[in-house]
Amino acid sequence: MLPRSEGTKKSLFNLINKMDTIKRKYLMLFNSVLLAIGATGGPLLLRLYFVRGGKRIWLSSALGSAGWPILILPLSLSYIFKRGGGGENGRVKFFTITPPLIIFSAFIGLLLGLNDYLYSHGVSLLPVSTSTLIMSTHLAFTAGFAFVLVKQKFTPYSINAVVLLTVGAILLGLHSNGDKPVNQSNRDYYFGFFLTVGASVISGLLFPLAELMYIKAMQALTYSLVIEMQIVTAVVASLFCIVGMIINNDFKAIPSEGKEYELGEVKYYVVLVSIAIMWQIYFVGTAGVIFCSTSLLAGIITAVILPVTEILSVVFYHESFKSEKGIALFLSFWGLISYLYGDYRENIKLKKAAQKQSSELELDENLPPQTNLQ
Repeated sequence: MLPRSEGTKKSLFNLINKMDTIKRKYLMLFNSVLLAIGATGGPLLLRLYFVRGGKRIWLSSALGSAGWPILILPLSLSYIFKRGGGGENGRVKFFTITPPLIIFSAFIGLLLGLNDYLYSHGVSLLPVSTSTLIMSTHLAFTAGFAFVLVKQKFTPYSINAVVLLTVGAILLGLHSNGDKPVNQSNRDYYFGFFLTVGASVISGLLFPLAELMYIKAMQALTYSLVIEMQIVTAVVASLFCIVGMIINNDFKAIPSEGKEYELGEVKYYVVLVSIAIMWQIYFVGTAGVIFCSTSLLAGIITAVILPVTEILSVVFYHESFKSEKGIALFLSFWGLISYLYGDYRENIKLKKAAQKQSSELELDENLPPQTNLQ
């Protein structure tokens, strides 16, 4: 979710510029839909698990990545298409990821597992509308980590966005009265608030790390390779949360929790499976959008979906939506618009600089060679 530097943009563009433009547009549209569905359905289903009697934090955390086996389907389809095309020298590998990328993806997976735990624990204590607004602040953290990892330069517009998003989060924290779920203490509410902020920080780190991984990849970046990296990331994140489940005896508690679930035992397992699928849809959509375009566009789509999630949380869970949330939502949009406008101006500058450089090169080529008079 960050405007890239000129070198970064050129590097990533060169990795995918051979892809047919029309195919890339369709792939972009497909992944945008996946991202939108996951960004809306993930938080709502996770909250449904908790409000209807679910209490296992590590279990709900594992669901954030446990749906990775469904990624075998798009990877298999990609393999079939490559075999149909003959591949390079007639040989096609099912897995093309290299050991360095496996290590990098595994490291991101550990961070994702921690992020899943913090977010799930936060959602268990907060309304969906509140946790969603808090998570919108990850743009600020993305900008900060991008400055360190990919040498992103700050502009007045990005600084303005960071300030607005931070103020919106603080506003939610200071005006919690009336927003807390029934029978919840102030301590639990604020604990959930800070847990969600922690998840937002890690989420802000994950996007620049993924971008850095794409840039540093010492092999051709293809959509199937992106899926492979996502599989490694999700597997490691799942293992991280499974260890927590074992320590917390979640596997023994699942059958009894299912029997006591308000919606019934069958629907209990349906909700669990749906959460796992929905989050994987979100992560695949995000990775696909970054691959086809930029991480900034992935952030735009997520931000556009934010009001939908807010409205649906009010409709399905009858959560309050008072003036403080409205102001925080307005500040979030204001910050987003400022961020996008700054990126728009930077892109114009880059295009003008590229055109000027191109014109100077053409002029140099047309000049007659200089004669050495010495």
